Amino acid sequence: MSDTDAGAEPAFDAELDARGLLCPLPVLKARKRLGPLEPGAVLRILADDPAARVDVPHFCREQGHDLLHQRDGTGAEILFWVRKRVG
Repeated sequence: MSDTDAGAEPAFDAELDARGLLCPLPVLKARKRLGPLEPGAVLRILADDPAARVDVPHFCREQGHDLLHQRDGTGAEILFWVRKRVG
């Protein structure tokens, strides 16, 4: 995960609202949503399942995507910025 300035969030090309979904659905939906995106495109994921804190970074490592940034949102919400692997 890259360091970003406080408050500075990466731009994104697409968004996935996975709030209300439990493990493993946020990651499965992210995989499906990333599929048609161009390599290098950024997907912002909104999730509220606590397991997503582990699952999304693990998914990125396993699939070769870059986890650019993550932060807590409102309440239990967690936001992730994932850049689709290039190559």
